[in-house]
Amino acid sequence: MSKTVGDYLIQRLHAWNISRIFGFPGDGINGLMGALNRSDNLIDFVQVRHEENAAFMACAHAKFTGEVGICMATSGPGAIHLLNGLYDAKLDHQPVVAIVGQSATTAMGGDFQQEVDLNSLYKDVAHEYVHTLMDPSQTRTLVDRAIRIAKIERTVTCIIIPNNLQDEKYEEPARMHNSIHTSLHFSYPQIIPAQSDLKKAANILNEGKKVAMLIGAGAYNAADEVMQVAELLGAGVAKALLGKDVLPDDLPYVTGAIGLLGTKPSWDLMMDCDTLFMVGSSFPYSEFLPKEGQARGIQIDINGKMLGIRYPMELNLQGDSRETLSALIPLLKRKEDRSWREEIEKNIKEWWKVIEARAMNSANPINPQRIFWELSSRLPDNCILSSDSGTSADWFARDLKIRKGMRASLSGNLATMCPGVPYATAAKFAYPDRVSIALVGDGAMQMLGNNGLITISKYWKKWSNPRMMIVVLNNRDLNQVTWEQRVMEGDPKFEVSQDVPDFPYAEYAKMLGLDGIKVDKEENIIDAIETALACNKPVVLEAYTDPSVPPLPPHISFKQAKAFMSSMVKGDENTWDMIKQSWKDVIENFIPHKTKETSEAVS
Repeated sequence: MSKTVGDYLIQRLHAWNISRIFGFPGDGINGLMGALNRSDNLIDFVQVRHEENAAFMACAHAKFTGEVGICMATSGPGAIHLLNGLYDAKLDHQPVVAIVGQSATTAMGGDFQQEVDLNSLYKDVAHEYVHTLMDPSQTRTLVDRAIRIAKIERTVTCIIIPNNLQDEKYEEPARMHNSIHTSLHFSYPQIIPAQSDLKKAANILNEGKKVAMLIGAGAYNAADEVMQVAELLGAGVAKALLGKDVLPDDLPYVTGAIGLLGTKPSWDLMMDCDTLFMVGSSFPYSEFLPKEGQARGIQIDINGKMLGIRYPMELNLQGDSRETLSALIPLLKRKEDRSWREEIEKNIKEWWKVIEARAMNSANPINPQRIFWELSSRLPDNCILSSDSGTSADWFARDLKIRKGMRASLSGNLATMCPGVPYATAAKFAYPDRVSIALVGDGAMQMLGNNGLITISKYWKKWSNPRMMIVVLNNRDLNQVTWEQRVMEGDPKFEVSQDVPDFPYAEYAKMLGLDGIKVDKEENIIDAIETALACNKPVVLEAYTDPSVPPLPPHISFKQAKAFMSSMVKGDENTWDMIKQSWKDVIENFIPHKTKETSEAVS
């Protein structure tokens, strides 16, 4: 039997060490499905419930493994559904290849059913490489270039395959003019700045008296080097959200997250420093960085296009974070004056007391911060965490203490809803022996998470360790946007747009053959978490939480405070509850803190 285009494509993907494809079938890719079926499990095909989930899972696979993620969808609507997850990958600089079907070449241009101009549609999200197969002998070229470019540029690429060509006999490119002969394999180069620039960087850092470091996902493979630099310079280290798992939070100089979802120690670090050292991060919010002219700046990024666009840096260094820091370390001098470091460490210790005290504050019925705080100390070693967008991301950023060996991610630059469950599911496919935990709001759960549970129910018995937990914050409110309406616009909650129907998430999980636990009383939180973590199958932990608990930023501006007061004056339905909860959390910054021990003693 002759090899078809579909057969060759699957074999070529396998030759590139692709082991898994996330997707959903359709007649636009029947030839590819047939090839997968004939391949004798050469590549694992994971059938999702919605193509958007396939793209999210491909992105998560890339984030957690460092490999290229592959998603596949049919022509027209299937290809359209992939887009949001693909933009998530593009904006977080992850290598993902989308393989999509198209109408037959004989029908293209004839307004045929499901015919969409996919080259134009994908021109932005896959702008580095998007091409349609026009001849069977092109297959090798398209696969090789799509994967190699995705890796080189750390971005999304796309291959479009008309359905009539998928079953055509594959032919190798002829040795003739106008033919392309590509090859396998790619290795990342060693990229290090010039020695003269490294010396300039060292001089700036050595002269600084108050050095602040900001690290992102690009520093993940440079954790040891970041720690060495921080120790030499007596620096504090703040983490962009995508860099949450770069360094563990038990290091005394790690200030935690930065930005609206960040910590006060990170805010103080940036507002008081005289030198900013940014490594592997494209953190976008300039208002949380030093004021222009306050600090001398140095940035390291492997992507030269991302240099010098967040802060007016004195020196921009294009290079691999690990290699660049390794070359820089011998040039750095240990700072003997440790007063800056001591101040940072004092602020961090105080902050964790504030966070614990806020978590222990009562709410109606449950304070969401308490869920995350109690979960934090009970997280299994080497677990993989994913968060959705919304207030779940606030508590993920602030309350969870990452330990060495853990992984954690979310949709960073796109900040889209719905990746929480597919991220956690992709992590489970990649590392079936590790515990995977998703932290999701009820809005995202209803939008796409619930059908992700069906995918989990289909596959969980194949995992060597079936332990997996989805924590759902059931507050019946699109809570992050509700708070943004109040604080940014000065408007009261718009119930018509913000109220979310109540839904029995735990019971629904049980209907699917999974476990489900609902907790709606403060005194049952610890038992619910420990029971969920001990389940020998995936479990949904549904926490009935209070939407009036404020996701307080590390610094409240006069404009924000004024807008918040305006929203209450205009008659927000939860005005009194918000006042009580906001006062409880704000006051923890100024009074002796109510920790878990004192709370239990009082009760």
